[in-house]
Amino acid sequence: MFSTVLVANRGEIACRVITTLKRLGITAVAIFSEADAEAKHVALADRAVCVGPAAAAESYLNIDAVIEAARETGADAIHPGYGFLSENVRFARACAAADITFIGPGDRALEIMGDKIRSKNHVAEAGVPLIQGISEPGLTDEQLITAGTALTFPVLIKPSAGGGGKGMHAVEQAQDLPDALATARRVAAASFGDDTLFIEQLIRSPRHIEVQVLADSHGNVVHLGERECSLQRRHQKIIEEAPSPLLDEPTRDRIGQAAVDTARSVAYVGAGTVEFLVSDDEPEKFYFMEMNTRLQVEHPVTEEVTGVDLVEQQIRIAAGESLALRQEDIALTGHSVEARIYAEDPEAGFMPSTGEILGLTEPGGEGVRVDSGLVLGLTVGTEYDPMLAKVIATGADRQQALSRLHSALGGTVIHGVTTNTQYLQQLTADPDVREGRLDTTMIERKLPSLQFPGPERDHAVAAALFAAPTRSFASPEAKAAGPRGWQCDGWRSNAHYAPTIQVLWERPGGAEEVFDVVVDGDADLRHDENVGSYLLRTSRTTSKVHLSAGANTRHGTQVWVTAESFTGMLTVLDHQAQTHRQLRLIEAEFVEAVPEVRSPMPGTVVSLAASSGDHVSAGARLITVEAMKMEHPLSAPLEGSVRIHVREGETVRLGQVLATVEADPSPDSKDM
Repeated sequence: MFSTVLVANRGEIACRVITTLKRLGITAVAIFSEADAEAKHVALADRAVCVGPAAAAESYLNIDAVIEAARETGADAIHPGYGFLSENVRFARACAAADITFIGPGDRALEIMGDKIRSKNHVAEAGVPLIQGISEPGLTDEQLITAGTALTFPVLIKPSAGGGGKGMHAVEQAQDLPDALATARRVAAASFGDDTLFIEQLIRSPRHIEVQVLADSHGNVVHLGERECSLQRRHQKIIEEAPSPLLDEPTRDRIGQAAVDTARSVAYVGAGTVEFLVSDDEPEKFYFMEMNTRLQVEHPVTEEVTGVDLVEQQIRIAAGESLALRQEDIALTGHSVEARIYAEDPEAGFMPSTGEILGLTEPGGEGVRVDSGLVLGLTVGTEYDPMLAKVIATGADRQQALSRLHSALGGTVIHGVTTNTQYLQQLTADPDVREGRLDTTMIERKLPSLQFPGPERDHAVAAALFAAPTRSFASPEAKAAGPRGWQCDGWRSNAHYAPTIQVLWERPGGAEEVFDVVVDGDADLRHDENVGSYLLRTSRTTSKVHLSAGANTRHGTQVWVTAESFTGMLTVLDHQAQTHRQLRLIEAEFVEAVPEVRSPMPGTVVSLAASSGDHVSAGARLITVEAMKMEHPLSAPLEGSVRIHVREGETVRLGQVLATVEADPSPDSKDM
């Protein structure tokens, strides 16, 4: 067994690997970028080494820096987690050259299965059924466009070196293929350092099912059942479960054997996943998609139903041990479901969200597990993947697991960054999800009907009492202490004065909702047993709320609120902030607005499709902004002359004006 292992990753997966290393008595070494100096995985490790600045290419993807960190700390082995360098054959070879064990498969498996084009051609020779497509390496955009004329649209563009849905684009019409290919190449190059693409026939309403395999260096290969990963948005998995509610036992055996055969065909060593598309109408048929030569994000659900620590198995296999598991020993017990928590705003079209973690409560209880990289004070930026944590719930059957997950998500509080937690709760309660009626396009179909509830009046009352200097008005203890003339309780010699506090909520897109909260002693806010948790009592009800203080700005005091089905930031306006707001509203009435193109997220400008002075049509692409490995194109709101205010490569803020478009003069104005 190794004495010291370096974990070449960050966030929740680094914490997950470090936990097993410590349980096995192995010294855990973390690496971190300058942006992650205060991260949870750094504090959890026995040692930590900074490998460069915030940009992943200069830190977590810097092979030389990672190898040097391993040498410096005397690491016997490196665990790559997932993403970053986990499927990089150059990194595996660099580890071997430095006499450091790479906890992953060998060169051949990485080369064949790490290249989606080559892997498809390889498994085709073994007789595994494939989807129709174009999978020749080295094709240019022009060659792919020409070859694509033989396909029936819609089609799916996929990066050959990719995974996790990054760079994948569904294309409905042939005329949209050139732009989609250009975008996919940019994302593939930025995410994987390889912009090779291939195209597949897009299968409507498919199921995404994958099989976990373990293989040692002594020729033993087993599978640990399948996972259902059909709940996806933009080809990115959101909720996964084990086992799949679709497969019967004969199909489960056949798909498991196909995964084992795939692993054997490349002399696979370690933990890996073979992914298949399965027809919802014909669940006995499956098609090979790819093999992921690493640990998967969704590995916890397999661990929960099999009782096998996959990270431990990876470490033991890499150390040369034989698998202690035999296929007949592996049984799936109960059901497990995982939900991924992302820093994104569902109501704003799932735009990435950034900020500082101001309040945090992670759920617990029977059957609930949380894999998380979150700590109070952590800054969530745009440099890395937006996944923050995973909530996993396990039960005796699928319904119990889903119910536990729904409850656990309701008990998850993350303040300072907008997340998809409430959205995940809606999914776990959806009738189709509950009944197992799933496919990879279901979420996209349901998005238009999803509801994102705003704050209620009691939420505004809680924020006002928490933030306003007059919060002692509602405190019986304050009223009972000291001479009445010195109390800040609204008393006047002629009459009692009940001040009104304005509480503002801004919807995505800029629309505002204002609550006038009258502080008249009718409401009371007291600490509950948990830090950040309060009991709000009004004449109508008593409810639990979670409150966290945000920034104090000229626009008011920011308060993050979680209560019932709402989580969001409210701004409590003092008298000065109310005056500023009124002046802004008055000014807006008399200023002629110039159509502006604002950034919907903090990020980086990756391409400019127009220059200042160009004449553009309404809907023409102007600028593309990237954040958290997701690109968002911005278009002209109307026809006219454009002025671009940013440069390619520039970092931009949420809401920053990137361009303005001056409308063409009307024919009538030209004649005057």
